[in-house]
Amino acid sequence: MIILKDILYKVAIESVKGSTEMCINKIEFDSRKVVENDVFIAIRGTVSNGHDFIEKAINLGATVIVCDTLPEVIVTGVTYIQVKDTNSALAFLAANFYGNPSQNLKLVGITGTNGKTTIASLLYQLFQKAGYKVGLLSTVKIMVDDKEYKATHTTPDSLTINYYLAEMSEMGVEYCFMEVSSHGIHQKRTEALHFEGGVFTNLSHDHLDYHPTFAEYRDVKKSFFDHLPKSAFALTNIDDKNGLVMIQNTAARKLTYALKSYADYKAQILENQLSGLLLKINESEVWVRLIGTFNAYNLLAIYGTAIELGLDKLEALRLLSELESVSGRFQFIVSNFQITAIVDYAHTPDALENVLKTINDIRSNNEQLITVVGCGGDRDKAKRPIMANIASTMSNKVIITSDNPRTEDPIDIIADMEEGVQPQNQRKTLSIVDRKQAIKTACQLAGPNDIILIAGKGHETYQEINGVRHDFDDMEIVKEILEQLDK
Repeated sequence: MIILKDILYKVAIESVKGSTEMCINKIEFDSRKVVENDVFIAIRGTVSNGHDFIEKAINLGATVIVCDTLPEVIVTGVTYIQVKDTNSALAFLAANFYGNPSQNLKLVGITGTNGKTTIASLLYQLFQKAGYKVGLLSTVKIMVDDKEYKATHTTPDSLTINYYLAEMSEMGVEYCFMEVSSHGIHQKRTEALHFEGGVFTNLSHDHLDYHPTFAEYRDVKKSFFDHLPKSAFALTNIDDKNGLVMIQNTAARKLTYALKSYADYKAQILENQLSGLLLKINESEVWVRLIGTFNAYNLLAIYGTAIELGLDKLEALRLLSELESVSGRFQFIVSNFQITAIVDYAHTPDALENVLKTINDIRSNNEQLITVVGCGGDRDKAKRPIMANIASTMSNKVIITSDNPRTEDPIDIIADMEEGVQPQNQRKTLSIVDRKQAIKTACQLAGPNDIILIAGKGHETYQEINGVRHDFDDMEIVKEILEQLDK
């Protein structure tokens, strides 16, 4: 039995109308899910305003309403709690409702434009190999020790986060690694969580459909570190020009990693091949199965986090060498005709440039690099011409195609991308709206030893068109096409 007053700890309350001594059933911010004796929190979202659904929630049985503006009609028998910010209130109510589970395990948040999924997923993998019970909250999936759940957001809502953290706590999970998105920070989803540490990867052009300026996007990321406790660690990439900005006001223990600068955790790439990387981390050499400079940064962040969480240095290096790449992150296959197809989630200019640079660093230039790339609909339009420019400049051939068009016309998205193709690169650029046909064309254009990069969707197993998700897996499709061509 949970009493309302017991879950109000740390909630910034402005006024209360009614009793806080009542028993409550559960918390909801979606009025459609409300049942008898629920708490309904009215969230102001980007699409709808929860305050418009207060009456509906009461009719469905809600006995507590949490809002930032009291409704004109006050219903007898219903308690109204007016708060300063309903997103913040939701974070604390959810944490209190589930018994503040983040305090029962060591939670590490990873934020930045690129690398979050790889770092969080590989830390989960590494600590599992070290013999611990581990949790993961990522774009790809949610893991409670060995139990897998489907992920719907990079950083879930506060109720979902605390639900899974509570399950982890119950299962005896010791460490949890969590992707922390700018949306999640801005909407206060992580506000009431206790973090053992935070990791900053890098910052580049992304989510400017949500954040009005790059400065706000940066400052939202920085606020995550501003709120870390003194007991936590803040590990930042100082090769990124915003690396030191992230930790300038944190109370946490400041630590750095870099390939080019002096840092607490320093790496040097000794060999970079399609089979892996030979790295020198601080004074030790280690061979890893991941490739590319961007993965050298990811592995350095993983190593630094492992050491700060108490793992032995030699043990951490040994486990680093056993790590396997994450689904849809530089995943590759080689056909019978020696065509290499790489599938990667790169959906920002910086990520695409990193992946193309990695391929160009490894290849001998006797082979073609054919890139298939698109941009998502209903998202940041400014990056579309930039991504097409990068792809067409750094590849021998480029096919511009659909990604997840969502509610936009894919032809319009492709037209935005085409504007970024320089005159000298137009002859090597094709536009094919149908993504499967684009992948098939790339395979048909490729010869022995050529490399095909399919960028943008990575681990996703669907294509979203007009609100409907259709089955679509880049890796499965390219495998199937190459197998047909091999016959």
